[in-house]
Amino acid sequence: MFQGETAISIDDKGRLAVPTAYRELIAAASGGRMVFTYNPFEHGCLWLFPLDEWEKVRDQVNALPSVKAVHRALQMKLVGAAAHVEPDGAGRVLVPASQRTAAGIEKKAVLLGMGSKFELWSEQAHLAKIRQTIGEDEITDAMLDLKL
Repeated sequence: MFQGETAISIDDKGRLAVPTAYRELIAAASGGRMVFTYNPFEHGCLWLFPLDEWEKVRDQVNALPSVKAVHRALQMKLVGAAAHVEPDGAGRVLVPASQRTAAGIEKKAVLLGMGSKFELWSEQAHLAKIRQTIGEDEITDAMLDLKL
């Protein structure tokens, strides 16, 4: 399970160094192989899955009936844009240029461990999201059961 927030630098070639704390976990789970794809719900963010977790998500998304436009959009943003990556000898992975551009990810970014996947945020989008508070009118029934 991945958790935590790490400030990340993207080098001139578009690579990020996977934090050392996660490298062994990723290697054990998927031999180091990972998949970048779009976060279909929030601008300024990409998702990064270990391969084994990605395959579960991919299969669920592909099982949706493609007769609905929203299903096709989800399939396009997740499966159609999926890019397989493997770390180099220094533990760096290449963030696809098209995905970096679409998400507005430049030199400074934030990597969040979100359980079974990572989220890679542009520094600006992450800051804007973190500054937003959750209002009382947004609290769901499931959230009421949390002991925070």
